[in-house]
Amino acid sequence: MKSTRLLSRFAVIGGLMLLLLVPLSMISGLIHEREAYRAEAVQRVTQNVAGAQRFVGPLRVVPWVDTQTVSYTDNDGVPRSRVERRNGYTLQTPATLDVVGALEPRKLRSGLFEVAVYEWRATLQASFVDRLPAAAEGVQRAYGKAYLAFGISDVRGLVGTPTLALDGHALPLQAGTGEVKNLDGLSAALPESKGDGTVHALRMQFVLKGTQALAIAPVADANHIALDSPWPSPQFDGGPRSEVGADGFRATWDVPALSSNLQARLQQGDFDTGDVGVKLIERIDVYTLADRASKYGILFVALTFVGFVLFELLKRLPIHPLQYLLVGFALAIFFLLLLSLSERIAFWQAYLVSAAACIGLQFAYLSGVLKSRARATGFAAMLAALYGVLYGLLVSEDNALLMGSLLLFGILAAIMLATRKLDWYELGIASRGDGHVES
Repeated sequence: MKSTRLLSRFAVIGGLMLLLLVPLSMISGLIHEREAYRAEAVQRVTQNVAGAQRFVGPLRVVPWVDTQTVSYTDNDGVPRSRVERRNGYTLQTPATLDVVGALEPRKLRSGLFEVAVYEWRATLQASFVDRLPAAAEGVQRAYGKAYLAFGISDVRGLVGTPTLALDGHALPLQAGTGEVKNLDGLSAALPESKGDGTVHALRMQFVLKGTQALAIAPVADANHIALDSPWPSPQFDGGPRSEVGADGFRATWDVPALSSNLQARLQQGDFDTGDVGVKLIERIDVYTLADRASKYGILFVALTFVGFVLFELLKRLPIHPLQYLLVGFALAIFFLLLLSLSERIAFWQAYLVSAAACIGLQFAYLSGVLKSRARATGFAAMLAALYGVLYGLLVSEDNALLMGSLLLFGILAAIMLATRKLDWYELGIASRGDGHVES
């Protein structure tokens, strides 16, 4: 009977833990909801300023019309011929591309949220070989007027008028990319092409605004791209050589055409892959950290309940299931406080305030439940240690798995050592109406 009562007690505690999963899951859902609100704030800024920018080019576009005489046999078996014409264009990529620029970031506030925006002050230099795309054998090709195309994902971000020069002579820019499909941006007409293999030098200067991210397509045979910015926490695409510090970053990409098939994809009309670039991320993403913290909520509840059970077993101290439940709710409220405060103050400050508030509440309540300030102090110290370890897990992402594994191993070892001399067959807990423990 005693063993049955003990198992019943454990079943009640397990049921309470499952019940506490409800508020913990609601808090987790609230975190994702706040993330969605932040995404809406980014969208509002994007609509007012410009979106994440992607720069593609320069690309030399050579329109052509192919004429071919095709022989065929009609339904009566009579040999005939007809003239077929086909329109198209060829994209020619630069031999070299050198893009350097400074990314000047700032933050715009939308409601509770701050969104990173930037101005990219760029200088572009490229070289082209003047050549005309050859037609297939038996096809006569007439060439149209070649022009340059520059892909800019959100042209609203252009500040002022870019300057463009070919071999030192200014070229006027116009909106749109002409015949090139799936590419928004600018274009500029080129002088008459001679197709004699002459190398032409191109230079362009422009200022482009954007939100959070900048991508650059390394379209040339040999590409050199360099970005610098005072933003302290970048996330790079394309594996650059980089220096990152508290005063900002500098990144350099040297990308040969042989290292990717970007040029082949461009010819197929695929303008959406193979970029290098940077994202202006926050050093600490409060929603990611809050979400990761909430995943440890059930562990906090489980460890606290295990401590209560040990008190009941070792000290013969009765604790009512409702008291378990109230303590569990107090643990869950920590994650809600952390989320709400971290939207307004620094994450470490929000964590400190939330932990202090919950530990203080637990101490005041457990002083009465455990009938001893010393015992309540011990529990408060245990909670403080848990909150400290959790913060370490959150800010040390690379070592989170190792630290979490060591924590669980240490806790299990401590429980096993504390209960190694208990005779579980002789020990039973039966809650009676007078609130005492029968053993």
